[in-house]
Amino acid sequence: MTKFNSLGLSDPILKALDHMGFEETTPIQEQTIPLGIEGKDVIGQAQTGTGKTAAFGIPMIEKVDKQVRGVQGLVVAPTRELAIQVAEELNRLGKNAGVRALPIYGGSNMERQIRALKNNEIVVATPGRLLDHIRRKTIKLQQVHTAVLDEADEMLNMGFIDDIRDILKALPEERQTLLFSATMPKEIRDIATTLMNNPEEVKVKAKEMTVSNIEQYYVEIAEKHKFDALTRLLDIHAPDLAIIFGRTKRRVDEVADALQVRGFRAEGIHGDLTQGKRMSVLKKFKQGRIEILVATDVAARGLDISDVTHVYNFDIPQDPESYVHRIGRTGRAGRKGESISFVTPREKDQLHLIEKLTKKKVEKLRVPSYKEAIKGQQDIAVTKLVEKMNDEDINDYKQAASDLMDQYEGQDLVAAALKMLTKERKEVPVRLSSVQPISTKNAKRDKFSGKKRGGGGGRNYKGNSKKRPYNNKNKNNSNRNFNQNNKGK
Repeated sequence: MTKFNSLGLSDPILKALDHMGFEETTPIQEQTIPLGIEGKDVIGQAQTGTGKTAAFGIPMIEKVDKQVRGVQGLVVAPTRELAIQVAEELNRLGKNAGVRALPIYGGSNMERQIRALKNNEIVVATPGRLLDHIRRKTIKLQQVHTAVLDEADEMLNMGFIDDIRDILKALPEERQTLLFSATMPKEIRDIATTLMNNPEEVKVKAKEMTVSNIEQYYVEIAEKHKFDALTRLLDIHAPDLAIIFGRTKRRVDEVADALQVRGFRAEGIHGDLTQGKRMSVLKKFKQGRIEILVATDVAARGLDISDVTHVYNFDIPQDPESYVHRIGRTGRAGRKGESISFVTPREKDQLHLIEKLTKKKVEKLRVPSYKEAIKGQQDIAVTKLVEKMNDEDINDYKQAASDLMDQYEGQDLVAAALKMLTKERKEVPVRLSSVQPISTKNAKRDKFSGKKRGGGGGRNYKGNSKKRPYNNKNKNNSNRNFNQNNKGK
């Protein structure tokens, strides 16, 4: 893999990359950055989690002229969440160079955005709000030398394709355009043909995308038993951060509420929440104040949260491409992740479509029993106790321990300590609305008819074999046990 310091980048960029902990390029960065610096148009076929923000952001920042007033770089993103995240990363990359990026999106104060536009060299915008500014003449685009379309296929799915054409036509003809998309439908190819200048094509193969470093599993289960199976798996896996996908807004609310009832720190996000509420929930999730995010596809689209170790498809998605986007919320930037999909018997054909798309077999898990889930929590407690004994200075507690040993049996004392550390969750009855099983016939028709629908989704992978010292035998068994997919934490 190529190192950043071999690409001829400026010192401010190299210092920023070093501060961010990046030394080597990802495949999309290795191929795109030199082309970007040369000023060539680029079509990049890559998904979120491959490092494409730095791939287009570094050349854009390198070309910013601090003597020129106005917006010089423009990034168009499908959602406000992605716009915010891209702007945050560009600000980290451009900090030492004095280059600032501003996210603009609907739902925030227009006047405040207009004032801020005067002081930022790069704008990251959602299509609708950007067109608002263009029509009001509150954004000046005459100095734009680099334009980026991020997740172009998602913008197509959301009905923004005409907006994208209007935006590109409003930019200077002499500009550099970079387009990134996980898939390349005809409409996206048309943009490349008509509105880009002899673009170079950079492609990250599917096996190098999201799914290659994600262990994929499924549970075959009746709809009415899904939730109990979910909570038992959560108790056994004990994920650092997990995203659970539901098919509808109502489903998300119900699952999030039910998880809270059973003692999990969980909240949900979907399109009906206010922008402030969504940002608040995402902030808590990033900070680890909640451990589980329940989301619809649209609400989680473009999320890039580094420590997500597990993705649970509580409802299998309506098209295979959405599956790839969903599970891509884990296993970020080459790290490991796990996905578990809940499949009703009538949805097995849909699972086979997913396997065909990803070219990877999804292994079957057995549903754990309630007693096995409790045992999983006990094993985690054992690990915590042993780690505390090995890693912490416990000398100040030894006299008290000795006094207790004189009064009680050692086994009883350890058992009491483990009980204090174990989360003994009761399976409080919950009621969820059922959802219609996915029809494979409809899924195939939607996939090939060009019907518009919302797309995909949600780094440091830390599994739990240290927490839970179950065996890892029979690794290749196609009907794997639920407890054999935990990694060392």
